[in-house]
Amino acid sequence: MKLAVELIEAANLLPKDSRGASNPFVEIHFNNESQRSQTRHITLDPSWNETFVFSVPDSSLLANLTITASVLHDSGDGRGQFMGQVVLSGSSLGPAVSSSIQWFPLEKRFFFSRVRGELCLRAYYLDEEDELILNTSLKKEPEKSKNDAEEVKTKKQKEPVTRVFQAVAAGGDKKKAAPAPSGKGGAAGPAKPDYNLIETSPSIPALTRERVNSKISSTYDLVEVMQYLFVYVVKARDLPTKDITGFLDPFVEVKLGNYKGITKILEKNNNPVWGQVFAFSQHQTQADTLEVIVKDKDVLLDDIVGRVKVNLTDVPHRTAPDGPIAPLWRWLEYKDGTKLRHGEINFAVWFGTQADEAFPDAWQSDAHDVSYTGLINTRSKVYFSPRLAYLRVSVLQAQDLVPVDKSKPPNATLKVQYGQQSRKTRPGTPSGSVNPTWNEDLLFVACPPFKDQLVITVEDSGQSLGRLLVPLSSVARNDQGKRIPPKWYNLLKPGATIDEVKREERFSSKLHLKITLDTGYHVIEEPVQYSSNFQPASKKIQKSAIGLLELGVLSARNLTGTKAPYCVARYGPKWVRTRTLLNTTTPRWNEQFTWEVFDPCTILTVAVFENCHISDKGSTDKKLGKVRIRISTLQTDKVYTHFYPLFVLQQSGLKKNGEVHLAVRFTCTAWANMLVQYGRPLLPKMHYSQPIAIMLQDQLRSRAIALVTERLGSAEPPLRKEVVDYIIEVPSQMWSMRKSKANFYRVTSIISSLSSIGKWINNILQWKNPFTTLLVHVLFITLVFFPELILPTVFLYLFAIGLYNYQFRPSRPLHLDPRLAQADVANSDELDEEFDTFPTTKNMDLVRMRYDRLRTVWGRIQTVAGDIATQWERFNALLSWRDPRATRLFIIFYLLVAVLVYVTPFQVVALLVGLYILRHPKFRSKSPSPSFNFYKRLPSRSDMLL
Repeated sequence: MKLAVELIEAANLLPKDSRGASNPFVEIHFNNESQRSQTRHITLDPSWNETFVFSVPDSSLLANLTITASVLHDSGDGRGQFMGQVVLSGSSLGPAVSSSIQWFPLEKRFFFSRVRGELCLRAYYLDEEDELILNTSLKKEPEKSKNDAEEVKTKKQKEPVTRVFQAVAAGGDKKKAAPAPSGKGGAAGPAKPDYNLIETSPSIPALTRERVNSKISSTYDLVEVMQYLFVYVVKARDLPTKDITGFLDPFVEVKLGNYKGITKILEKNNNPVWGQVFAFSQHQTQADTLEVIVKDKDVLLDDIVGRVKVNLTDVPHRTAPDGPIAPLWRWLEYKDGTKLRHGEINFAVWFGTQADEAFPDAWQSDAHDVSYTGLINTRSKVYFSPRLAYLRVSVLQAQDLVPVDKSKPPNATLKVQYGQQSRKTRPGTPSGSVNPTWNEDLLFVACPPFKDQLVITVEDSGQSLGRLLVPLSSVARNDQGKRIPPKWYNLLKPGATIDEVKREERFSSKLHLKITLDTGYHVIEEPVQYSSNFQPASKKIQKSAIGLLELGVLSARNLTGTKAPYCVARYGPKWVRTRTLLNTTTPRWNEQFTWEVFDPCTILTVAVFENCHISDKGSTDKKLGKVRIRISTLQTDKVYTHFYPLFVLQQSGLKKNGEVHLAVRFTCTAWANMLVQYGRPLLPKMHYSQPIAIMLQDQLRSRAIALVTERLGSAEPPLRKEVVDYIIEVPSQMWSMRKSKANFYRVTSIISSLSSIGKWINNILQWKNPFTTLLVHVLFITLVFFPELILPTVFLYLFAIGLYNYQFRPSRPLHLDPRLAQADVANSDELDEEFDTFPTTKNMDLVRMRYDRLRTVWGRIQTVAGDIATQWERFNALLSWRDPRATRLFIIFYLLVAVLVYVTPFQVVALLVGLYILRHPKFRSKSPSPSFNFYKRLPSRSDMLL
């Protein structure tokens, strides 16, 4: 009996070299037999189409055997680096006729193994007839084993059986095989999500250089030019009444083909004024006549007052920034074309583009079935975050406090309240004194126009000893970190009213305070690692702009779970929002926005949402995904056009909600300032001269986000809380298994690059490549006799490495990577733990299981930390006389070395040491060196632990 394994291909493997690729091959093990495939060089999606045949000693034992297919990276040293494995149980195998090609996710060998990708296999057992056919086909055409196996399948059509091919772990637990992506030649199944950017070439003026309309191209050259028919309904006069009441409730219906827009209804008005603009997309309409109909609102059926028809061939074209088209007065007509006795309407009609200044506030045909109230929430708008500042209250001391209970000494504390923020000092020193001292700083986040008063209360055991009201308009601004002298303030009587304050009835107790509005700080509401702004609050010390950032929001495709998408982009204090397009999963926005850039090391954030506030009763807007683009990774004056995948990590797993099409361009206007910016501090000067504690920054950040949310939520249409929170999105400080794995793999990737250097050095020491080793000998001897060349050689080598890596530079912007974040491989339990509330609401058995898992992970980390401490303690033991004999040997040996180095020229010593290290392997011993053995024998404190 034979066992056949067809190795088809692999996909999405983990890169293993500096070029972001690998040299994969597969080793298949079965019953102490091992066979290896060919190596595919420099690829992450290799294809083999090879067949391997193994002998089965006893068919009854097949169910107890396993097949292991290990994917390895050929690094050139004869040893393969592990990239993942697939373990199949013999019990899951069937005959050739019932087998099919399947995709299997690569599994880990150990807990912290770094694995990614899928492997496409087909495995089955062969009877005598199958063996004869397969052996004959392999002799004739070995490279077409896949087609020959299909011939075996057609031979066995007499017994068609559908059998599910499953991958099982070594322990025997079954796992369903991953379905083959479409187009891979496997079984039918959903395609694997594409996590990469897709470069595009849209027909935008910046790429095509079409200057059909130079004015439009110069302003909107990152988006496709879209033609619209604009109708500006201004007003009407002398309208006839239709009801017996003699009143008229007029409104206008603008109709073009199947699309119509309706103005507001003005009650009891024969000379109404509307002032509304309607925009009909040219690619959606096929009519050649525009109708403007004036109607009278009625309970049952609206009455038609009159109408005006406009032939589209007579409509002029307007090019921004030309002046607006003058509206004309037109007589209303009956349906048959005869004019009314009285009644005129004033409106203007023209063809334009999205560059028209009337476009943002116009009713658009994409929102034709939305009410006027819901239409407000579909507008395209620009918002600005408030210019926040830190309010610092330095509490120094108090004087002549009068305690409420004079029989016991006071224990005074100071409570400071500003708006919804409240801070409290510790009890003053010395305890029980009526002249306590605090010397404590309290910080608050203040938002213009600074109308709230600062309320300061001196308390003793919850009872007020006096209070102070300080308006912020009288507070000094500090934007340079200057020394501002403190002031003495008179305390008001407890419970004093505003009238008493105005009559200046003062209490004898005093407070010594320094209150400043520190506008030299940048109020941090975004995480620093993807912040879009580092400018201070004071405009006087802000740096000049170094360039312009232009964003074209072109379109989206394959959006899921939405029919009313819109985009929000944020960079610096400026937020922009595109219009909402209805009833489409492939919206075409074609809107362009511009920002000033003050620091290249900042992040542009673009997010896509579903508008859930079209109707009057709306829930929170649904997030579909976001994109982050780092400005420093963009080449100047280059237009980047890509489809960016949209991901949302939910408790149920990672979900791809489509792709958004963006065009980005960074234009530098001050090269010298931009280059100097790389040497400047990231944050303003006051963050370093008067630093704020990290814990306090986190507290102030939450309040800053609340103030930004409140200000943006008060706009029309509002940017709601869920939108602001998703774009800012401060990372959670709670434990996450997924994030821990991601950070661990980030560390291991850095260590792997260092280990590659170590392997290179080891290859030189082992004379793997004699020519390279001889070159190193020559370089070493040259540097020994000419030490002034050491630093120039190092710097020249760094320059050469950077110049060599230029050919591998990324050609596309960096984006959110679910693989790097381990979001695509996180299991449901890990995500459920990550999205759990604090404190937890899960049952105790689940919490106990997670606690035990956390103990296991941290037990390994604890072991590593102990090993690091052991090595450091051994180093300290060299001179600490914990082992007297070891320390005596060490100091005597280095005394002799000191004498030897003193009497011997340094170049000779360096040459001898270097040649000893670079000696040929024939002169090396396989046992560890004496110095290494000596170090391993040094004592540590590990034997003192309980």
